[in-house]
Amino acid sequence: MLRSSLAGAVALALSLSSSFALAQDGTSSQELDRVVVTGTRTAITVDDSLAAVEVIDRKEIERTQAHSLPELLRGRAGINLVNQGGAGKLSTLFMRGAESDHVLFLVDGVRVGSSTSGLTAIQDIPVELIDRVEIVRGPRSSLYGSDAIGGVIQIFTRKAQNGVRPHFRLGAGTDDLRELSAGIDFGFERAWFGADYSHQATEGFQSCLGAATPVFAGCFVDNPDPDRDGYESNAISLRGGVRPIDGLVIEGNALRNQGRNEYDSDPFYGLPDVSNTTQQVVGGKIRYDVGRTTWTMSAGSNRDVSYDSRDRSFVDQFASQRDSASLQGDVRVADGHTVTAGFDWQRDKADVEDLFSAWSADRNNHAVFGQYLGDFGANNVQASLRRDDNEQFGGHTTGGLAWGYAFAHDLRLTASVGTAFKAPTFNELYFPFFGNPDLRPEESKTWELGIGQRKADWNWALNAYQTKVDDLIVYDISLFMANNLDSARIRGAELTGGLTLGGWNLSGAASYVDPRNHSQGFDYDNLLPRRARTTGRIDADRAFGDFSVGATLVGEGRRWDDVANTLAVGGFSTLDLRAEWRASPEWTLQARVGNAFDKDYQTSAYYAQPGRQWFLSVRYAAQ
Repeated sequence: MLRSSLAGAVALALSLSSSFALAQDGTSSQELDRVVVTGTRTAITVDDSLAAVEVIDRKEIERTQAHSLPELLRGRAGINLVNQGGAGKLSTLFMRGAESDHVLFLVDGVRVGSSTSGLTAIQDIPVELIDRVEIVRGPRSSLYGSDAIGGVIQIFTRKAQNGVRPHFRLGAGTDDLRELSAGIDFGFERAWFGADYSHQATEGFQSCLGAATPVFAGCFVDNPDPDRDGYESNAISLRGGVRPIDGLVIEGNALRNQGRNEYDSDPFYGLPDVSNTTQQVVGGKIRYDVGRTTWTMSAGSNRDVSYDSRDRSFVDQFASQRDSASLQGDVRVADGHTVTAGFDWQRDKADVEDLFSAWSADRNNHAVFGQYLGDFGANNVQASLRRDDNEQFGGHTTGGLAWGYAFAHDLRLTASVGTAFKAPTFNELYFPFFGNPDLRPEESKTWELGIGQRKADWNWALNAYQTKVDDLIVYDISLFMANNLDSARIRGAELTGGLTLGGWNLSGAASYVDPRNHSQGFDYDNLLPRRARTTGRIDADRAFGDFSVGATLVGEGRRWDDVANTLAVGGFSTLDLRAEWRASPEWTLQARVGNAFDKDYQTSAYYAQPGRQWFLSVRYAAQ
């Protein structure tokens, strides 16, 4: 009850502070004009976006001193994160109450994620290699196809800068954490190249709590080994490009991460306790501007591999490959009016091996899409339509329509409706003793209404939505396999904003979601598992000359960890403190205390989260 009360207090505090129109990161009016591309597949400013968009740039990443992508995203509007035991452990993200595989992830425009599980290993994307993150809340299947029911998160790796600019970071902390990153950029008038390396290793801690009842609680261990569950990650990022003539740009990106993850499992059943993972994303793009038309041709590939073992003996391997290509044309038919049309191709492949069975699968998807963006004085319109032709499931049409109206004093009203779908994963179709090859795609429809205001030193936004999802895929105990049994009704609201006040840069987000199971049966009207109904986050930072201090307060309400709503995970709040000293324009010393009050909490039943942790790091960046 105490933890739930604390989380509620955080959400209330956020609501009160946001009512004073807090502005994100204390941004100026110039910074508010940052360009985003994920919500429309074309370049527009944040102010022009009709979707609920949040941008986390490199400056904010370094300011928060986050050590992982899940840590960077926690508590943000519409996002619920569930982690099974600290750094490198399985982290699943729920956006606006949708399923964890209902969020589409892109890395430099390339679709990523496992075609077997449907999840993206966000814990294996090193935060030190990220330039910025764009978060778009709400359905986007009409632009991207399958998966984008809850929203889209696009991760942009570091970009090459002008001149010759080396940089590095060295850090250490609790649980024998060691971090090293280094890179260099070469930027010239018509060519650029950059490379980065990131290393992270930790001995971890005993995260699996185990339990005598129910049997196999949490990590399938009633009496877990009293050992520490470590994690190691080594990653490299490459980027480069040329501008041979005015209007023509050719560029490419590559990211590869190899990790080793240790966890607990019961040796009696021969389950693995070590996973060696590979995440690889390679992409290229050609963009040509001619007159009022921009042509973009891109292609990419994502490989996701998990090699699992016990006592150095092979247990199983999950290998996933996603290849994609796109041709897109943007025509500015008149000032304030842009028409987009394009073609997408995607191929998913999976190869699964274990000691008892092996299987593989593949499928292709072709799609055509179109979009119109129009400005009519105080009115803005976005309309999009897409037709996917899936080799396995046939045709599927999705659409979206959004409208915005600008009142006086920069007050803006938005309204939208959109449909989306999610094709079954290969595990849901073919995994032994679970898969069902007769599954149908999940479908959704979302209505949203928003109002907000942006000024030079502050902004705020309130968005409310309802999503109806049909043919949700769950395990059917009567068939002993996956089946299209469920439907769900999700309602929610998000309040965000920020302010620069008395030298302090303040930002906040408060979210409420009511995700209900509307399937006929014993669990009707139960809350969908692993989603906290209330979440909140406050960031406060202030500079004193070359010194700066800051804090992040995150709160989450109680959630259920099972469909029957019998296994509760308590609410909690945590406070992180940070300080920074800029010794010179190039050198910065940073210190951080995570979970400063040493809160004992969980986001997934039977998996502990880290207690109080400290970190020290030093950064160098050539100016």
